[in-house]
Amino acid sequence: MRPAESRPKEKRPVTVRLAVWSARHPWRALAGWLAFVVLCLGVGLAMGTHKATGEDYRVGEAGRAETLAAEARLDREPVEQVLISARSGPLTRAAAEPAVRDVTARMRKLPEVARVAPPVRSADGSSLRVAVIMKGAEADADDHVAPLAAQTAAVQRSHPELRVAETGSPSVSVGVDTQRGDDLALSEAITLPVTLLTLLAVFGSALMVAVPLLLALSSIAAAIGLSMVVSHLQPDAGVGTNIILLIGMAVGVDYTLFYLKREREERARAGGRLGPEALVELAAATSGRAIVVSGLAVIVSTATLYLATDVVFSSLATSTVIVVLAAVLSSLTALPALLVKIAQRADRRAARRAQRTGRRPEPRERPDGPGRLWRALLRPASEHPARTLCVSVLLMLALAAPALGMQLRVLNKDSHSREIPALQTYDRLTTAFPELRVQHQIVVRAPAAEAAEVASALRKLSERAQSDPLYAKGVTPLVKTSRDRRTTTMELSTPHKVSSPEAVASLDRLRTDHLPDTVGAVPGAEFAVSGDVAHDTDYLAHQDGKLPLVVGALLLLTFLMTTLVFRSVVIGLIGVALNLLSAAAAFGLVVIFFQHGLASTLFGFDTAATSAIGSRVPLFLFVILFGLSMDYQIFVVSRIREAALRGVPTREAVLDGVGASAKVVTSAAVVMVTVFASFMFLHLAEMKQIGFSLAVAVLLDAFVIRVVILPSALTLLGRASWWPSRTMRRAQSAVPVP
Repeated sequence: MRPAESRPKEKRPVTVRLAVWSARHPWRALAGWLAFVVLCLGVGLAMGTHKATGEDYRVGEAGRAETLAAEARLDREPVEQVLISARSGPLTRAAAEPAVRDVTARMRKLPEVARVAPPVRSADGSSLRVAVIMKGAEADADDHVAPLAAQTAAVQRSHPELRVAETGSPSVSVGVDTQRGDDLALSEAITLPVTLLTLLAVFGSALMVAVPLLLALSSIAAAIGLSMVVSHLQPDAGVGTNIILLIGMAVGVDYTLFYLKREREERARAGGRLGPEALVELAAATSGRAIVVSGLAVIVSTATLYLATDVVFSSLATSTVIVVLAAVLSSLTALPALLVKIAQRADRRAARRAQRTGRRPEPRERPDGPGRLWRALLRPASEHPARTLCVSVLLMLALAAPALGMQLRVLNKDSHSREIPALQTYDRLTTAFPELRVQHQIVVRAPAAEAAEVASALRKLSERAQSDPLYAKGVTPLVKTSRDRRTTTMELSTPHKVSSPEAVASLDRLRTDHLPDTVGAVPGAEFAVSGDVAHDTDYLAHQDGKLPLVVGALLLLTFLMTTLVFRSVVIGLIGVALNLLSAAAAFGLVVIFFQHGLASTLFGFDTAATSAIGSRVPLFLFVILFGLSMDYQIFVVSRIREAALRGVPTREAVLDGVGASAKVVTSAAVVMVTVFASFMFLHLAEMKQIGFSLAVAVLLDAFVIRVVILPSALTLLGRASWWPSRTMRRAQSAVPVP
């Protein structure tokens, strides 16, 4: 009779029951997991992805202005600009006119085009632009810009002596999406080989290497399918696949490593006396529980991003939650089945070998101790905990100090990679026509009887802008009025880059001085300003307003989860403090490398990606780092707690627990760092910063927090580490106080 079957019936945790069932019915479990993955992908592909619309991004005054304009059907129209210039020398009228006629004729025939504006020559005469206004909403134009680009390319072929190119928000967005897809392929090409080599070094077996990778990749596939389905409830902001790949590979491999490590330990401890099913049950009772708790910690931490009430953060949270759930599910179902089949195969091979040689097979595994290296690394924390704690904490605080000068910015066209053709054309366009860099959209709603007063006020506003150096000169503002004469919009140009201080100052002066002094005097009028600068400014303000709520909820939930898991208030407080320290040090390093330009010097990054920190980066990183840090926190402290519950003194339990988990934590950290660091080679500035921050944070967490600071703190606290756990008090009562 198998040991797992000889035990008296008792209420076993769900994790153990799932593992036992999968171990006893491995083919059913594997078939069920495969069917689940295929079903998720099939349903997801059938339903497609519901992308976020312009309405989903509306925040603050800019959002209010867009709503007022939309209600009056005065939304900003999607516009593509065809830029015509000479390849050398000035652009002559004789050369330009045939190209203009060709562009105009071709574009007017397209069903996606509403109208084509007359050509406009630049002030220096070097270029000429043709505005092509598309049908439909601006947010949907990305899906319909391809025919326009094809016609522009045809004009270029017909006029090789000229340079004919197209740009605009739709074509730039398509270019960014295309580059993102290419980047993901590059990331996978970097990540997979390094992950394979790392796992091969850990397990020394190609078969065992395949297990973590297959489970991680299948979890990612299931998560991508599920995210398509969920996008119809929570729209996708275009970052879902990136995050699923980023987090899915990291946690998927991590969870499998934790489980495999424990199963190998139980096999070594049993010395061949237990069958594969019993070994899986023992591993599930410990590491299986840790995986579930860790997954829940990541999910709960990430869910606090929903409190930001922002479509991008909500999309990030949804993608992370889905892929972590998929990784946990695969670890509890498919992994036990795979381990049993691999063990049964190895047992059969060993039995056949024994028949041939006449020798009894020896246990395949030896118990894993801390090892000399890890005992040496842990010696400072064990022998000089106070000194080690002070030095290491001061080092982390020094790394965190630069974060106090962090400058946030919404990353936009100014910071995107210039390898995108549409952005190269955009730079040439805005150099020739600087008034196109920024347009503030002013929306005014007033009683229809005040329409004349509104028009007069807007004329005064235009005159004031012409005498203000912050606004473009010689540009006639575009004014539109709704049919009911209640709503009027006017676009005011600023010849400065979107992220420049001058552009921000022009918005502030418009909102606080010019508009209140002109339109504000019209009875019953309400007004608001939108546009790229307004949207970025209001987005930062909205995010800053939500930051205390998100951070407060995150700290509270992390503390409560850690306290409940380990039955210790002290461990809960230590966990929050260490996570804060790790995140702060990572923020300090990202400021040094990106904001201060060290990344440009060392890695040759574009300075556009290093002049400021993406506005979404700190909050996303803070939440994700708290969740990922719980992986190591739960796994390491669980091993320490197990030893302490057996009556081992806390000082020795710390050494045993950290030593026993050292190899797998190191391996998991290397895999995570590889996955995250690969994102530094992507073009998107935010993804560079996120990848770098996560990579350095995992390194600090694995090799400083869990090896130096945590052991030092627990060694100093001793039995007090477990307060107020009664179970631990009873277990430690027989241990003499040192």
